[in-house]
Amino acid sequence: MSTALFGNNIEPACKYCELAVKKMDGERHVLCEKHGVVKVDYRCRKYIYDPTKRVPKSPKPLEKFSAEEFSLD
Repeated sequence: MSTALFGNNIEPACKYCELAVKKMDGERHVLCEKHGVVKVDYRCRKYIYDPTKRVPKSPKPLEKFSAEEFSLD
């Protein structure tokens, strides 16, 4: 499936699937409606991308500016 929400090169994985639910054992397994407990990088033919499960990369830190750069003198 091609989507531009977070880029077009998203690898299918159960951690982004609409049918999967996170488990309480950390971030190694998810609970799938179709296959039960599977690893987060597992993928099957029932995969449906859910953009709300995707965590975007953090933005780059801002540059440091001095007070001289903001003066009108």
